[in-house]
Amino acid sequence: MKYSKTLNYNGFFGSRHSALIIVLGIFFIYPFIASNYYIDVAFFFGIYALLGLSLNIVLGEVGLFDLGHAGFYAIGAYTTAILNTKFGIPILILIPVSAVAAALFAYIVCSPIIHLRGDYLCIVTIGMGEIVRIALINNPFDLTGGPNGVFGIDFPSLGGPFVIDSSIEYYFLIWGVVGLSIVGLIRLQNSRIGRAWNCIREDEVAAGTSGINVRFYKLLAFVIGAALAGVAGNIYASKLMCVSPESFTFWESCLMFCIVLIGGMGSIPGVIIGAGFISLFPEIFRPFAMYRMLVFGTVMILMMMFRPGGAWPRKRGGVEFTSLLTRMREKDA
Repeated sequence: MKYSKTLNYNGFFGSRHSALIIVLGIFFIYPFIASNYYIDVAFFFGIYALLGLSLNIVLGEVGLFDLGHAGFYAIGAYTTAILNTKFGIPILILIPVSAVAAALFAYIVCSPIIHLRGDYLCIVTIGMGEIVRIALINNPFDLTGGPNGVFGIDFPSLGGPFVIDSSIEYYFLIWGVVGLSIVGLIRLQNSRIGRAWNCIREDEVAAGTSGINVRFYKLLAFVIGAALAGVAGNIYASKLMCVSPESFTFWESCLMFCIVLIGGMGSIPGVIIGAGFISLFPEIFRPFAMYRMLVFGTVMILMMMFRPGGAWPRKRGGVEFTSLLTRMREKDA
């Protein structure tokens, strides 16, 4: 019996590894057989995947409704644009700077509102995102360029002639960052921080009474999520060589929200699937672009009705926090 179980487990993990190798192989081969247009489509797929992963920390792991996430995305992009065009700082050096700027902004604006829950937090985050966009339009200190934005952003450079300026190079840059982010987020999910987040998501009151610093961990989720969104903003700005407020509207926050809900809250593979749907669907069905909002709304309704866990729900390891509390109470009784 033990021997047969070992064979089953080995076969299971072997199949998972085989599927992962096939997927990685496709990702490496794709840019060499596709045209530059479709490589750029895959690039923006990667941007939305990274944005989805960043929001998944807040929405999927902790269960906090954030519909102003595009504001953090904008902070990262404009930090890159301003520091590069005004002071000539290289784009690659600005990747961590953009992450820190977005994270610091998240800490400042989210600290006073982190105690809010549900719809109240959702409404406040909508206002936060719109405040960022309107501030960019108003061109504070003559830095953001107003409605026209900032132009003339450099390409990422590794020094000397090594400049990332082609579609293939940008493709590998964004998906390399996505891959590193996935590795880090998987480790984070299995860490003490990830378990604390899931406890808060299942029952915030019970988590607080059990000794978890709810305020700290909720704020930490916003900070880490904003940092990832800031990195996405950096790469986006360098790819387009310009940024403008119209790229960071409420609609962008809605798309990020849809990515997490369609894919599965807390599920990293689900977020990739959701990002693929959001970014690839308009390209595949371009003749029906005018009906995109109708299709997205219909898909959301159907998902909530027939698959509320998402396309790839997360199978959380171990015992859920609420189930654990129930068993402890039954044992005491």
